[in-house]
Amino acid sequence: MSEELSLLLGLSQLTLENGFYLFLRIAPIVGFVPGFGESVVSIRIKLALALCLTLAILPLMGPPGASLGREAPFLAILLSETTIGLFLGLALRMFVIALQTAGSMAAQATSLAQLFAGASTEPMPAIGHLLVVSGLAFAMLMGLPVRLIEMIDTSYRALPVGTLPNLALFAEWFGALVARCFALAFSIAGPFLVMSVLYNLTLGVINRAMPQLMVAFVGAPVITAGGLVFLLVFGPLMLSIWWASFEAFLARPEGFR
Repeated sequence: MSEELSLLLGLSQLTLENGFYLFLRIAPIVGFVPGFGESVVSIRIKLALALCLTLAILPLMGPPGASLGREAPFLAILLSETTIGLFLGLALRMFVIALQTAGSMAAQATSLAQLFAGASTEPMPAIGHLLVVSGLAFAMLMGLPVRLIEMIDTSYRALPVGTLPNLALFAEWFGALVARCFALAFSIAGPFLVMSVLYNLTLGVINRAMPQLMVAFVGAPVITAGGLVFLLVFGPLMLSIWWASFEAFLARPEGFR
C-alpha cells in the first residue's frame, strides 16, 4: 500500500511539474490572444482560462509518467517558455491590430474618424471598433478556442519544453509577420481607399469646372453615406479575408508569410 501511495505521489508531483512548464508558455499566449486577451477581460478570468488550456493540452504531451524539460535547468526553461509564449501571444495580437489599422484607414478615407471614438477602452474610430468586435465574434463562432489548442500543440512539437529559442530567427519571423499584417490591413481597407481616391478626383474636377460651388458641403454627405454603404456591402468580405489569414496563421504559425 505504501509503495502504491509513493508511486501515486511521485506521479502527481511529475504531473504538476509538467503542468507548470506548460503554463509558462500558455499564460502569455492567453494574455494577448484575440477575445480572451482583451483589456476588458478580468485578470482572474484570464488566469482561469490559462489553467483550463493547460489541463486541455497536458494529455497531448504524452503519457502521465513522461517528463517535460528534465534535461534543461529550471531557469533556462523559465526563460525560454516565457519568451516563446510572449512571441506567440504578440503574433496573435497583431491580427487584432490589423483590424484596428484597417478600420482607421477606412475611417480617415470616409470622414468617419471621430464618430463614437470613445466606445472602446482603447479609443479608435467607429469603423475600427465595429470591425474588431465583429472579427472577435466571428472568430469565436469559427472555433477559435479549438484552433488555439491546436496551435499551442503545434508549437510544442516544433519547440519542445526546454528548447532555447533562436532570437534572431524569432525577430526575422516576427518582422515578416508585422509586414504581412500591415499588408492585410491595407487589403481590408482597400474598397474605402479606392472610393476616397475617386471621390477626391471627382471633387477636384467639379471644383475646376465650377469654382463658385462649395463642393465640400456637397461632397461631405456623399462620402459619409458612401462609407456606410461600403461598410454594409463589403463588411462580410473584409471579415472573411481577415479570418482566412488568421486561420492560416493558426494552422502554420512558423510558415506564415
